Amino acid sequence: MTSLKADIESKKHLFGCWIELYSPFATEVVVQAGYDFLMVDLEHGPGSVMDAALQLQVAQGGTNGGPRCHGLCRVPQNDDSWIKRVLDVGFEGVMIPAVDSVEDAQRAVASCRYPPAGRRGMAAAIVRAARYGRDCWDYVEAANREVLVICQIESAKAVEAVEDIAQVEGVDLLFVGPSDLSSDMGYVGEVDHPEVVKATQRVEQAARAAGKMLGAIPTPARSAQNLVDAGYELVLAGADTILLRDAADAHVVSLKSGVTL
Repeated sequence: MTSLKADIESKKHLFGCWIELYSPFATEVVVQAGYDFLMVDLEHGPGSVMDAALQLQVAQGGTNGGPRCHGLCRVPQNDDSWIKRVLDVGFEGVMIPAVDSVEDAQRAVASCRYPPAGRRGMAAAIVRAARYGRDCWDYVEAANREVLVICQIESAKAVEAVEDIAQVEGVDLLFVGPSDLSSDMGYVGEVDHPEVVKATQRVEQAARAAGKMLGAIPTPARSAQNLVDAGYELVLAGADTILLRDAADAHVVSLKSGVTL
């Protein structure tokens, strides 16, 4: 399987699904559907790093003869201990929430990079990402190059600093969080408010000017196709919870629609 960054370069855009249920069987269904990547959510999902690792194993293992997909993880906060743990189990990239400043972005990058480029703890001799040490030094060399560092821009403060954040060396992708951004700007639930759209456009311009990639979640006024047309590389267009919820709701409606009590 090619690396995540190589796939982005060749395909130009990848479609992903949030993993919130932490069920290996549900994740297997999602992977078999053909998503390009999973975003295992440790910020809002109920799972542990161990639970997240199980979802990654499903993604990487071909799921009972089916396709494989890339594994990304959103950590709960911009913290060394969280970031190194998810990278050590083998995730190809990390999404860091609430990156509001250059200092936040620099901290995120440093946590993802082995010294001297950063401060990631050196445990490649034992961790899963390096095949429990079998690929120790090859992994160390490749990780600093291949791990995708994703900074979430989801506050008015972050938007004000976005041009400088985008220039931080080692930041690969800026990810617009429309729900948190709109809420922080005072437009709770209005993810397509004109002011939120203006802020999003500023993020886009900053990313492109700095040669960085973009990611986002579709909104009612901006579909996955719209994001692709705008040049977004990562589109998180689904979530296991929502897929199950919507399918169950529709099924119950169809069952009961013709039933007379």
